[in-house]
Formats: sequence, C-alpha cells, structure tokens
Amino acid sequence: MERLTINRVEILGRVGADPRITLVGEKRNARFPVATKEQFRDRNGGLHEETTWHNVAVWQGKGSPDLEGIRKGVEVHLYGRIRNTKYRGPDGEEKYFSEITANHCEVCKEQAEQIMAPGVYR
Repeated sequence: MERLTINRVEILGRVGADPRITLVGEKRNARFPVATKEQFRDRNGGLHEETTWHNVAVWQGKGSPDLEGIRKGVEVHLYGRIRNTKYRGPDGEEKYFSEITANHCEVCKEQAEQIMAPGVYR
C-alpha cells in the first residue's frame, strides 16, 4: 500500500507589493509576495532577524477574501500547497519557480483597517 504524502504550508506575514490580479475564465487570480520574519540567536547570543519572501497565488472564491482587500503592507494568514514549475527561459535555459497556491487566505482585519484608513500613507 502506498503511503499518504502531505504538501501543506501555512504562513502569517505581510504582503510585499500590491497584487497582480488577472481574470482566468470567470474567476480572478491574485499573485503577490509575502514576507515572513524569523528571529534567532547566534552562538554569541546576538539576536538576528531573517526575512523570507514567498510567492503566493490566491484564487477568488471559497476561503479567500475579496481580492481588493489584499494590499501592500497588509498582514495575511494563508495556507495551501507548494507548487514548483519548470520552464525554459528566453535564453534557452531551464528555470524553476516555486509558489504557494493558497486554499485559504485571510486578511488580518486590524492591519487592513489601519493601512486603508483615510489619510494614511501606505
């Protein structure tokens, strides 16, 4: 019997740029980067912070917010799966691209209200 495999990722981070929204059939798709931060101590006890950028794709529908609510600086909580794509670039070389295809994406409301408030520069 074949073992079950799992491809699941969950992140809580800040949107790094306004999303690129495209229409695919009757559904909309948003692609945007999300930054997560991790703090750790080195051998000497010094505190360091590491930022990791994730490419994210969200499809409008069940489990996703109104895509208009996703903006640069807003904190989002999402989960989905990692998808790796191989393609041939214009130079003829094989290239690889990884992204998180989100099954669920939630805009953290307090952050969204602060960033989208009138008169607030984002």
